Amino acid sequence: MKRIPALLFASMLVSKVVAAAPAPVDGSLLTWRGEQQLNAYRSMAELAPTRPLEAGAAHFGFVEAPEDLDAVRFPVAGEPMDIASYMARDRVAGLIAVRDGEVRFERYGLGNDRRSRWISFSVAKSVSSMMLGAAIQDGYIRSVDDPVTDYLPQLRGTAYGRTRIRDVLHMSSGVGWNEDYADPASDVSRAGGLNALALYAYLDALPATNAPGAVFNYNTGETNLIGGILRAAVGDNLAHYTSRKLWRPFMESDATWMADGAYEVELGGCCINATLRDYARIGQFALDDGVLPDGTRVLPEGWMKASTTPSPAYDGYGYQWWLLPDGNFAALGIFGQMIWISPATRTIIAAHGAWPTAVGETLEASQFAMARAIDEALTP
Repeated sequence: MKRIPALLFASMLVSKVVAAAPAPVDGSLLTWRGEQQLNAYRSMAELAPTRPLEAGAAHFGFVEAPEDLDAVRFPVAGEPMDIASYMARDRVAGLIAVRDGEVRFERYGLGNDRRSRWISFSVAKSVSSMMLGAAIQDGYIRSVDDPVTDYLPQLRGTAYGRTRIRDVLHMSSGVGWNEDYADPASDVSRAGGLNALALYAYLDALPATNAPGAVFNYNTGETNLIGGILRAAVGDNLAHYTSRKLWRPFMESDATWMADGAYEVELGGCCINATLRDYARIGQFALDDGVLPDGTRVLPEGWMKASTTPSPAYDGYGYQWWLLPDGNFAALGIFGQMIWISPATRTIIAAHGAWPTAVGETLEASQFAMARAIDEALTP
């Protein structure tokens, strides 16, 4: 499966000094490399506006059941490689495998440890999708078949006037958005970091190029739009709602969610900054269809099945989740962020990454090969 890149924030410039960084962190998120990249990914709350995701007294407790996976091999650039060599080669800052609630494997690199918070990039898109499901469960949103303009009347009279929430979740709104990251004049370069009224004004000017639901077109602005729909429906900011529904009852550590610079509200499409174990808990929450350990249902029954059913326009995408040919699904972010989920084996494999490039076919193929090899090697 060819992965389509996630939010790049090409228009969001940062010029602050990160503690212990060898030089100021300048430029966009795409340009950071080496130690500067590592220090920035660990320190996003110091570099950009964020809102807190607050953990509570209770959390989903993993059982410690480590396995020796030193003998596992999988293809990397056509050659067999072990996990340690793979992590060093592809700059993996953390890797964890959980099966049936048991931590079977956990390893860190690049100076990270169990307490390190790390940028998720578009892994956050999948969380936004689940929080939209929570809003349906709570009665704030009636259905994914509701028109977008029922919640954002600012978009009436635009191409979004004919678009359902379902179409936005599937990235098939039919609105003409250019996601070319190499083009500084593209929509994602100009508006990928916009939010709230600035985002709506930008989307207002975009034309309809296809019928809603007909064509898949990866669109970062529309996942920011999901954040706007949620704020309007719930009457709360996204981080506070996510703290109530997911973080306090399920997560172990506090986290942050990046906000835009103008309105300082969360970007639905990017950048939750959380520990690796809480990445894995996001996967556990999805695997359990949004049911908390005490039996409380946060997501509508069957929400994750609907979320991981292929969209009519593209069989590799659901409600902000990437769907794999083998029946597994994943939340993916640029530079190697991943939550890979196997419903058949109840396995979650999560990664913090600092790839040398945002995307790359060899990097992506190696990551999926690694996940499959670990899944196959774990004892039942």
